[in-house]
Amino acid sequence: MYEHTIICLANSRKPPQGRCIAGKVWTAGVVGPWVRPVSERATHEVSEADRRYPDGHLATVPHIITIPLVKASPISFQLENHVLEGREYWQKVGVASWANVLSCLDGHDPLFWSHSQSTYHGQNDKVAEADVGRFTSSLKLIHVRDLELRVQLEDGYQGRPGKKKVRGRFIYNAQQYLLSVSDAEFEDEFLRRGEGTYPIGAAVLCISMVEVFHQFSFRVIASVITQERCEAAHA
Repeated sequence: MYEHTIICLANSRKPPQGRCIAGKVWTAGVVGPWVRPVSERATHEVSEADRRYPDGHLATVPHIITIPLVKASPISFQLENHVLEGREYWQKVGVASWANVLSCLDGHDPLFWSHSQSTYHGQNDKVAEADVGRFTSSLKLIHVRDLELRVQLEDGYQGRPGKKKVRGRFIYNAQQYLLSVSDAEFEDEFLRRGEGTYPIGAAVLCISMVEVFHQFSFRVIASVITQERCEAAHA
């Protein structure tokens, strides 16, 4: 067993009933590589029991967390994956400030943002399996100034009943994106608000490439981090 202490930068919904947690190694203020703890279940999701602290609270953005792990387990382009030690508690060792989060930003990676295609409801939100397989990273932390969240009813996959969905529109490196939001806290909040368009403005986004589904991987907004969210976490 070994441990990594990370700034939690993503707490994203992951089917069937779990979360995708990801962050960057944090060692005395020095930022390290991405780490995505995964379970040994077939779908690799992190359960609530997995991410529960000894006091009963749950790990989330922007906590600083020490996570017990057993081995690196890269899956295709998701090179950041490490299998968690499910018998040990995670430990909350602090809460990241807005400045801490900004120090974790990634530079522009042309390969990660290449080969973009669009779904019916999205824009530049999917990449073919053959192309994403060449990526050297599945996670990016970016800063945008014009985030807008949209809640709308969307048709279900292959004729399934439609459901309300939260998407985020933003411009990055002179290119416009409209991506599904899987940040559990933001998704819940804005679904409750109902259909409409909600300007957010400046925000840090964790963009994740999800596991391949029907020969495509999809870019999603795995977290929306604002200065206000960081300040509220310290309250």
